[in-house]
Amino acid sequence: MKTTKKAISIVLAGLITAGSMSALSVSAVEETSPTLSFKTQNALYAHAVSGSADSDAWVAWQCEHNEYMNEINANQKYFFLPSSVSSTSVEIYNAYSNNVTVNNVTIPSGESREVSYTIDKSTSVSAGGKTYSLTFLKSSAESAIYVNNSNADGNGSELISYLSEDKSNSASATGAIVDRNGKIDNTSIKKIKGRGNSTWVKAKKPFNITYSDKVSIGGMAKSKKFSLLANYQDDSLTRNRFLYDLADAVGTPYASDSRYVDFYSDGYYWGSYQMTEKIEVGKNALINDIDDTAYLDADGNVNKDFPFLCEVDSNAVDGEDYYVKCNDGIKVTIKAPELSEGDKGYDEVKNYVREKYNAFHNAAKNTASDLSQYADVDSCAKLWLINELGKNWDSGVSSVYFVYKQDSDGNYKFFGSPVWDYDNSLGNATGSAWDLKNFGVKDYTQYSGWWCRFKDRQKRTQSSTNIINNISRNTQVNKAAVNIWFEKFVPAINYFAGKTQNYSGSNEFYSKAQYYDLLKDSAEMNYKSGWYIKTSSWISDHTSMNKADFDIKTGTYTVSNTKTSYNQNSFTDMYNYAADWMTSRAAWISNEWFSEYTPSEIKGDVDGDGTVTVMDATLVQKYIVNAATLTADQIVLADINGDGMVTVLDATCIQKLAIGAL
Repeated sequence: MKTTKKAISIVLAGLITAGSMSALSVSAVEETSPTLSFKTQNALYAHAVSGSADSDAWVAWQCEHNEYMNEINANQKYFFLPSSVSSTSVEIYNAYSNNVTVNNVTIPSGESREVSYTIDKSTSVSAGGKTYSLTFLKSSAESAIYVNNSNADGNGSELISYLSEDKSNSASATGAIVDRNGKIDNTSIKKIKGRGNSTWVKAKKPFNITYSDKVSIGGMAKSKKFSLLANYQDDSLTRNRFLYDLADAVGTPYASDSRYVDFYSDGYYWGSYQMTEKIEVGKNALINDIDDTAYLDADGNVNKDFPFLCEVDSNAVDGEDYYVKCNDGIKVTIKAPELSEGDKGYDEVKNYVREKYNAFHNAAKNTASDLSQYADVDSCAKLWLINELGKNWDSGVSSVYFVYKQDSDGNYKFFGSPVWDYDNSLGNATGSAWDLKNFGVKDYTQYSGWWCRFKDRQKRTQSSTNIINNISRNTQVNKAAVNIWFEKFVPAINYFAGKTQNYSGSNEFYSKAQYYDLLKDSAEMNYKSGWYIKTSSWISDHTSMNKADFDIKTGTYTVSNTKTSYNQNSFTDMYNYAADWMTSRAAWISNEWFSEYTPSEIKGDVDGDGTVTVMDATLVQKYIVNAATLTADQIVLADINGDGMVTVLDATCIQKLAIGAL
């Protein structure tokens, strides 16, 4: 359903009526008389950081809402607090005209007081002549994002109402970024506007945010541009995070970093979001080794060859997107350089992108082709494996990005990256029955069965115009993919599953238990505020699964005889379903490929499990004291310093490798 400005305004009516716009600057203000940067109503407001002079990081108490943004049970109020707030007390501002008492603390009108509270415990509050039940909930997210503008259109419309009216609407705003430790960054927002295609028409809106200066969110690298993902159709709120972080861990170029955040605007809590590095080119952007002007030479003429960023996107629209129609009717949007009609090189760039993509597309359709002449094989293999692991419904259809640039030898090639948009993956979507029948796929929602090799396949043939399908069937890519899977993906997924405790692939890829701890309380607030946990019939059944496991040391694949049950109305169960589906799918893929896998030599991996750990160092130490034997091949892997002997120096080096210190 599409949430209109009018519908949003129902729940926000109080937040944008009473009171006048407060001054944006806060100086020499008493701690008990704060100034808020947006219009207030007859309500209580909680501060993200008690006693600070900040005027932006405030949120009003509010009721549960439905998908049309109508209030439910107006007598039950909630404070949806960010992770920066103390777990025992919070600063509350009283915007009523009379005194209000909360948990035995009287707050005079127009003033604030520190109030003790207990998480998820209700208390009775009388305010404005009515009595309410008030419950405090506190987030676990890595950061909180506040964006405020009570006059976004110049006619009195608050920010989210105005932006939600039309995706083309944009506005500036004041704001605050508050981390878990209470550090506040009040960098203003230069521009915020809607984003997405199918996700934009959903009730919970996604946005693109451009700050006026570079900022860091939850420890991410500083940048100005971010995408605020709603993850509305993902009941686990984390499928995108899982696969973005995994892509980074296995070395996919330009994988977007992201954080779980709580989103607030003009005193209203909008839910749990994912703040993600925006796919952009430029010195301080995600893709920082090319820029928007690289297509021109020093004299302003279009270069013979130049780098670009493109997206395979079936949703590209005439008049809105800068795109070319390539062979087989494939639409390729040019993201950089992004030119407008009349700009220097507008047609030349389109012709160049069409020529290069067509050559790549045609080569990919030939399974025996030397794809390395057109593309970086390893990055294309990783792009396929991320889509294959997720059984991504949108695989090869939209949000499929390629960077065209020079490789280390100076040859221009397509690099499969960045990865993007995986809410319809990891067992989430049902798919289309007609399409699945045409592809010849009967087990789409299950973690077993190949997917990308069938996606968009023409009936009764192997032919497909889908780029990921064709990449997945290329002989050269398949040969590379097997070792990439076992030596990059499997160690990461084993760490995610909790099967191993040490992982050196990335310090920003976590175990499923760690991700859950970061997200669980934010998710509780998200769903308690009113967002539905199952949003449409497009979401598949998530109520049971026979989980699978694969032991790489023995090559043993096991499927549990007992079904694990999941409550589809429980966030915890839906989170576990997504995580279990991913690890079970990984087990299935490992079993399918194990017979084809010949391990690459990894110095230090003496026990041959595909990763270097302290167990390898221990095995070498035992060998040194004659408490264990090693094969000739193992001795080669153990001889780190290459002196022809295995000594304590090698064991020490392996220990350093295991912790990433070498």
